[in-house]
Amino acid sequence: MSDDAGARAPSPMQWLPAQGEQRAWCLAKLREVAGGAPRFAPPERPRAMQIALELPKAFDDRPGRSHILAAAARAVARFCLDARVAPGGEWNEAYTAWVDSQMRKVARRARGSHWSATENLPGVEARKGEAAARVFVPGPIDAVDPLIQRLQVGGTDAPDDTPEVRAAASSAVILLVDGELEMSAGKAAAQAGHAIMLLLAVCDEARVSRWIEDGMPIVARRAGREDWARALAAVDAGKPGYAGVRDAGYTEVAPGSLTVIGVDPKTAEHG
Repeated sequence: MSDDAGARAPSPMQWLPAQGEQRAWCLAKLREVAGGAPRFAPPERPRAMQIALELPKAFDDRPGRSHILAAAARAVARFCLDARVAPGGEWNEAYTAWVDSQMRKVARRARGSHWSATENLPGVEARKGEAAARVFVPGPIDAVDPLIQRLQVGGTDAPDDTPEVRAAASSAVILLVDGELEMSAGKAAAQAGHAIMLLLAVCDEARVSRWIEDGMPIVARRAGREDWARALAAVDAGKPGYAGVRDAGYTEVAPGSLTVIGVDPKTAEHG
């Protein structure tokens, strides 16, 4: 991939991966915000990243939950590692204002013409199997684009499924969702997006670059009680390759709930 990739005009929702100094800045920014104090106190004008999930009307026609979460997390990762969020990029000001506040995320469902109508808005798209997610340039929650505003926040449930085992054997990172929490797929997708940001912050640049070259593989799954306990212990101990998300408690779960734990087996095994 050439170093001038960020100079080319993108097609709608196309990812422009940051390279060189731009990528280094993106990762440094993630480390900066991940290492700061919890951002539970609301800023004067709250900002949020809007996430659209392509979900058919019929529940049984929807992609599996694990694919939805992986697609959303990959889209968030792409956005945070896009050349346009780096200094000098057209999204830098909006991105910086968002990550320096609360990094709130709002997941919405879209289908048909409503999904198609958002394809020219500024942002990036990612897919996992039949699941597709779009993330848009963050902005004030009282100034959401009308094409996004009309997308429903509720009704984002999806069938439970089991991620394919072969993905776990690659260079995939793993997102463990607390099986005791009753989160909708939309809520869990937003939490998965936050988890991938925190996980990228604990990985070095060489590891992130290799992960990108491998296609940004992500396995998202519900954790059993013992699985979760082991991951939680690793987070509490500050073990390399682990990052946990504590929710601010705006919707569905209590403030401070640990919702998703990101695991990078490659970093953990060398930590």
